[in-house]
Amino acid sequence: MIVYVARRVALAVLVVAGVIVLTFVIAHLVPGDPAATWAGPHASAAQIAAARRYLGLDRPAVVQLLSYVGGVLSGNWGVSIHTHRPVLSDLAVVAPASLELVTAAMIIALVVAVPLGLVSARWPGRASDHAIRAGSILGVSMPIFWFGIVLQIVFYRKLQLLPIGGRLGILDMEPPQVTGFYLIDTLLAGDLPTFGSALVHLILPASALAAGSIAVVTRMMRASVIEALDADHVRTARAKGLKGKIVLWRHVFRNALIPTTTVLGLQIGALLAGNVLAEVVFNWPGIGLYAVNAIRNLDYPSIMGVTLVISIIYVFVNLLVDMAYVVLDPRISYGGGRQRA
Repeated sequence: MIVYVARRVALAVLVVAGVIVLTFVIAHLVPGDPAATWAGPHASAAQIAAARRYLGLDRPAVVQLLSYVGGVLSGNWGVSIHTHRPVLSDLAVVAPASLELVTAAMIIALVVAVPLGLVSARWPGRASDHAIRAGSILGVSMPIFWFGIVLQIVFYRKLQLLPIGGRLGILDMEPPQVTGFYLIDTLLAGDLPTFGSALVHLILPASALAAGSIAVVTRMMRASVIEALDADHVRTARAKGLKGKIVLWRHVFRNALIPTTTVLGLQIGALLAGNVLAEVVFNWPGIGLYAVNAIRNLDYPSIMGVTLVISIIYVFVNLLVDMAYVVLDPRISYGGGRQRA
């Protein structure tokens, strides 16, 4: 197992390194002058030139890339051109908000999609199956920003049940920062009113973000359950007289989770990507909104920092997914195949 983990970590490092180089090249191909943003709208040509030298933008691109990589390894991710603060400090502030939103969206997707997939596969061809499949197609087809706006119109403007955006209400005080997750920090502080406010503010953006994942996971769960129901060991269990519920939970559900787990790992990446649109629509102060502001201001260090954080999260989640395979099916070996009986 140690060799397997080491091999996967080495591969993850290569992936992150490739993402850094690709993002660096793309960011520097975008026309514009970040030094002018740093110096301010009324800066003179001399001040802009001084800012360019201070930021190291006057050096060759290869030297800038090597300098950035060296800084990343030493814990110096650069200074934001927009906020004038260390990028690592900015990310430490905004990352928990995004992780809380993505975690809530994934929980919603799991709680909704897995039962729907089981119901759809258990009674294929019935009205419930057709309704779930139609809903899955609709969920995949809806853009996150459009669905988010629809939710705001319905639940905020029409029904006045949920807030339109943000993490807390205007009159709410931020809880003491322990984890950065408001739901956790408010509970640790014993502040139940603020916990309720944070929870209701999380419902709409998490639901909008989870819609696409619910559709994908539901369809994969349905296909996996139908395939598992036709397996030889399931037919044998039925021939022995086991009840349908026992067969479903003991022999079908666990096997169906293996391909579904793969899709869940991929959905983490989709949620991190869709997080940008959800945060803009709901004014959620996380990595997505931070990335949009960085792109608007040609903030190279911030763009690189956001890319690096998302890449690390994505490869780490995929490593956990690989580990989950062995837990779900002990026949799977760390060498990549199934162990022989």
